[in-house]
Amino acid sequence: MAIILFEDKAHQTLLPLTYTRPVADLRIGILTIAEKWGKHLNQAFSYHTRAYLQGKFALAISADNIFINGAYCPDAEMVEAIDKLQVGEALKKDGVLIAVRLGESDAKGFSASADFSRVVDYDKEGVVIRHPEDIFRKNDVELRKDFALLTKGRISKTMSATNTIIGNDFFAEDDAEAECCTFSTINGPIYLGKHTEVWEGTNIRGAFALCGESQVKMGTKIYGATTIGPYSRVGGEINNAVLWGYSNKGHEGYLGNSVVGEWCNIGADSNNSNLKNNYAEVKLWDYTTESYRDTGLQFCGLIMADHVKCGINTMFNTGTVAGVGSNIYGAGFPPNHVPDFSWGGAQFGLQEYGFDKFMETTAKVFERRDHRKFDANEQGILKEVFELTKKYRSY
Repeated sequence: MAIILFEDKAHQTLLPLTYTRPVADLRIGILTIAEKWGKHLNQAFSYHTRAYLQGKFALAISADNIFINGAYCPDAEMVEAIDKLQVGEALKKDGVLIAVRLGESDAKGFSASADFSRVVDYDKEGVVIRHPEDIFRKNDVELRKDFALLTKGRISKTMSATNTIIGNDFFAEDDAEAECCTFSTINGPIYLGKHTEVWEGTNIRGAFALCGESQVKMGTKIYGATTIGPYSRVGGEINNAVLWGYSNKGHEGYLGNSVVGEWCNIGADSNNSNLKNNYAEVKLWDYTTESYRDTGLQFCGLIMADHVKCGINTMFNTGTVAGVGSNIYGAGFPPNHVPDFSWGGAQFGLQEYGFDKFMETTAKVFERRDHRKFDANEQGILKEVFELTKKYRSY
């Protein structure tokens, strides 16, 4: 059976985070949504996504296929309902397609908006990701689920006696390292992935996940629910933030109630606000309406898409959205929406980041990671996103 993660309109409401990936490739908790489904169903997976992403996120159709909505995070009840689907049956909740089982010929013509004659209604509640802020809002519940999934029946590495571990929900992979640190699991589990390091003097309060090949620098303070994705390095103060991977926040400064994409770098002493001075509800730029949308949240910080860089001492206002490939620097608060592939900030204004110049920098960034290549697929995605976002760079 083939597991195929498809997209509905969520890929539009989750912009700019989904310009460079399918919805199912979003990381929330410890794993990406696709990885969660793969582990729950014990199957390989592929993606049904936009054409310009398909080269990197391939589609694989077989004689028997389960299409699953990539905005939904799995749980035991949903997995059971999907397992029971017969060929031609669709699982829906309130009219929204969650999953459908199709043979090979029907799978080749799949559309998320198609009508299916045999529908099973799903009446359970689940975790669904529709807007960027959902990722940090729902990170706690997903982190706990992933922790249970990854550690069931396993025994944590015994950490050095120089560490203080409070509570029982702590798990470290065999090659994780930490010295002279405090880990408190009173408010949520803590997971240290493969080849991770937590440096001396760090205090971490769960729920927290440090994914493979990542480091936490000396004296860092982290509050849950926070996820540091693979191949990342962090320092300073972090609260309820999700960093997806290959990104660095290596110095002092505050990051809270935020999402940071891949290949980002946050300069020293940079901070974001996550609470307005008047305690009012935070609004976020919405690409579908090209206006600011009420989030219903009092605490909402920074949404940073892939390949964003900011200079030292950058100050991000409450509810800032930084688009793909933007490079932000200078004194003062940059706009609450920094369009994709913008260069500058409040002090110097914004201009378009020349694509050739951006690509030259990005190639150098990839060179630092031997296992990730800046190949034609990566380059083609960024070229397409550059063209798709031109209309926002009117300044």
